[in-house]
Amino acid sequence: MNPQVTCVGETMLLLTATEAVPLDQAPSLSMGVAGAESNVACGLAALGHGAAWLSAVGDDPFGRLLVRHLGEAGVDVSGTRVDPGRPTGLLAKDPSPTGSTVHYYRAGSAASALGPDLADHPHIRAAATVHLSGITPALSPTCDALTEHLLRSPETTVSFDVNHRPRLWRRGEAAPRLLELARLADLVFVGRDEAEELWGTHTARDVRDLLPDVDRLVVKDAEHGATEFGGEGETYVPAPRVEVVEPVGAGDAFAAGYLAADLRGLDARGRLRLGHLCAGRVLRVTGDLAAPPPPERLDALLAVPDRRWTERASAAVAAVRGDEHE
Repeated sequence: MNPQVTCVGETMLLLTATEAVPLDQAPSLSMGVAGAESNVACGLAALGHGAAWLSAVGDDPFGRLLVRHLGEAGVDVSGTRVDPGRPTGLLAKDPSPTGSTVHYYRAGSAASALGPDLADHPHIRAAATVHLSGITPALSPTCDALTEHLLRSPETTVSFDVNHRPRLWRRGEAAPRLLELARLADLVFVGRDEAEELWGTHTARDVRDLLPDVDRLVVKDAEHGATEFGGEGETYVPAPRVEVVEPVGAGDAFAAGYLAADLRGLDARGRLRLGHLCAGRVLRVTGDLAAPPPPERLDALLAVPDRRWTERASAAVAAVRGDEHE
């Protein structure tokens, strides 16, 4: 079956301490999976949509673990390349009371060698939408070329999450390049604070002024809400109230919910609501993924009157307890 959305980008093995102590004091480590684009694919699959992940892994146990994990989550991994000469990327999360530090071991990884030839893959041609992020162009010149090639393709509808990761860029390079790429996309996701850091904008409308020709622009303003600019004009939906456990993965969950709503033919309000619901569920857990509300409850939440939205959505999000990895 052809995927509805194909997500392109690197996924790495995640190493974390099994106890809340620094890595060099941890008695043991646990293994997980970390990747912005594959998080979106998993979120779409959990919502019942066909999602594929296109990337490359090394011919090593870590690569096999990643592919198996994503396949078990319902993602089509049949297009994954296995590179016998390059390793699967790794990252290690080092916790501390002042915030976690992430150590990356991805230089020369299999995914960093991806290039424009991947654009000819059947999963790209068949998908209704191809989802990319600003992480990929920072990995290597060939990954940058792949990103631009996909964004410039007139035959491909592309969703682009700016997803600025400062440590991946040389000083002064991220802002102009990410702006250039975002202007090529059909749909752009960006955080209001992220845009302010990159481009000096202060409000959602400032971001729209910077990206006037993007068909649809979604500006997320953390706990406040999100605004869509597009064919329906300007639509704002407040975010549910959430007791945040960990923010990692929430932006990817928002994108998955929004894209799923788009596939369902929902309007701007419905797209933003489903994005918020999925993001809010992930904010309540320590992992990158959380199960969305059950379908019958989801339909009710999407239909609730505006005056009841924040109250009902906040209750639905708060129902999530502990880690979830569905």
